[in-house]
Amino acid sequence: MSTATINFELNGKLVSINASPGRRFSRVLREDFGLTGTKVGCNTGDCGACTILVDSKAVCACMLSVQQVAGHGVETVEGLAGERSCTDGRLQQSFLRQGAAQCGICTPGMLMASEALLRETPYPNEQQVLDAIGGVLCRCTGYRKIVSAIMDANALQPDKYPVVGNPVVGQSIVRLDGTPKVAGLDLFGADALPADSLLA
Repeated sequence: MSTATINFELNGKLVSINASPGRRFSRVLREDFGLTGTKVGCNTGDCGACTILVDSKAVCACMLSVQQVAGHGVETVEGLAGERSCTDGRLQQSFLRQGAAQCGICTPGMLMASEALLRETPYPNEQQVLDAIGGVLCRCTGYRKIVSAIMDANALQPDKYPVVGNPVVGQSIVRLDGTPKVAGLDLFGADALPADSLLA
């Protein structure tokens, strides 16, 4: 199979890869660059788990070939909290605060679709949020917490929330495994292969 050198920007850095031009871009991100935050659910563009940004537009990485990103700017969830982000980490913090990251498989796709929306509409209404995340499926949350988190991402937050009554009982806590989920660092079954394993 013939290969070509393909250059593009990945999370703000210029990168180059020698690959078959038709290779699925989600595989390139995960296998060649180790960016397993880009989850793969369906490989048909239906679930949205592999949503990334290409030139600030949300697209499914599984529907792109690597040659299609040549010369373009690609962003994944691992680069979301960097200086290129319009929310500078506030979006992930809002997901944690609102309890929007549950199992975590859809979370990277939700965050990337949300980032694309917030770059164009910093204070979206509910319908705009629903439209933006309509291509990313979630089996856990019922979407309400995700919608709240996106709408709340750019709202001013107090330094500390006042504690009323019992300082422990009834107070919200951040999900203990939430931070790796919103950073795209949580590993699932398909994200790590034992040494010398075979892939069929």
